Amino acid sequence: MNAVTSKPTSVYQAGAAAQAATSQGVARTQRAAFFIMVAILVAAPLLGVYPVFMMKVMCFALFACAFNLMLGYVGLLSFGHAMFFGGAAYVSAHAAKVWGLTPELAILLGTLSAGVLGWVVGLLAIRRQGIYFAMITLALAQMIFFFSLQAPFTGGEDGIQGVPRGKLFGLIDLSNPTAMYIFVAVIFLAGFLFIRRVVYSPFGQVLQAIRENEPRAISLGYDADKFKHIAFVISAALAGLAGSTKALVFQLASLTDVHWSMSGEVVLMTLLGGLGTIFGPVIGATVIVTMQNYLAELGAWVTVIQGAIFVVCVLLFRRGIIGELGALLKKSL
Repeated sequence: MNAVTSKPTSVYQAGAAAQAATSQGVARTQRAAFFIMVAILVAAPLLGVYPVFMMKVMCFALFACAFNLMLGYVGLLSFGHAMFFGGAAYVSAHAAKVWGLTPELAILLGTLSAGVLGWVVGLLAIRRQGIYFAMITLALAQMIFFFSLQAPFTGGEDGIQGVPRGKLFGLIDLSNPTAMYIFVAVIFLAGFLFIRRVVYSPFGQVLQAIRENEPRAISLGYDADKFKHIAFVISAALAGLAGSTKALVFQLASLTDVHWSMSGEVVLMTLLGGLGTIFGPVIGATVIVTMQNYLAELGAWVTVIQGAIFVVCVLLFRRGIIGELGALLKKSL
């Protein structure tokens, strides 16, 4: 009897040990990748890379990571994430320029406004799936775009220009490029680590279970709509954090930030880098922003080149750049 019962126990222990070893290996690989990313952020300005370019990359990388939380780990495609990104940019810019708030309070207010907007949109859209969810978010985003065009405080087609960067906590002058770069880097790294913590938390595991088989997750007692709604609010708030930071970096909030094409760009960044990966959106955002920056002389042809590269990547790297790299190295990135 003891021999019969001990065999399943030993098998279970061996499986648990193997799973623990795999988790440790994943954590070790991602830790190394994170330190490489930090080293690049530190070295880039020292190597002569334009600080504003790097700050733009970080803002869009955080935006793409926030979007990836919904599409990659919940399985919901939103075509309206630009309303959180651009809406928060308007709120943050208005708070800093008109109300005279310090940069940290302006960014916090923009992030909170995106979170509240995400909660409202989630109430309307989260019970739908597939193309219906995507179309609802797109329609609501177009409403926010029209509001941004007509509202008196947004500046219409001119946007809110000349947004002061101000002094962080009333002490550190962010008009200094180095101080602003460090500030943006801290925000990006904090947001990135927060997203990773969410993904690997019990909450994140439930989200992935809902993505894989929602009826089974419901049968286990999980309120799928509630979990998806919370994830949507978190994603919206982080997208707002990225948009608020971008408004201070460029000292501008414009209609471009809330246009539907911005939602399309973040989809492209996520798919190009690797859907459902931690570092994929960062790489995707870096590639797209770099193309926009260094191919700007080509004008409208930049969009054509982006489309061509996207088609090639989808055909050759269906799991995205980081997805294919992870599969090659047999590591989860």
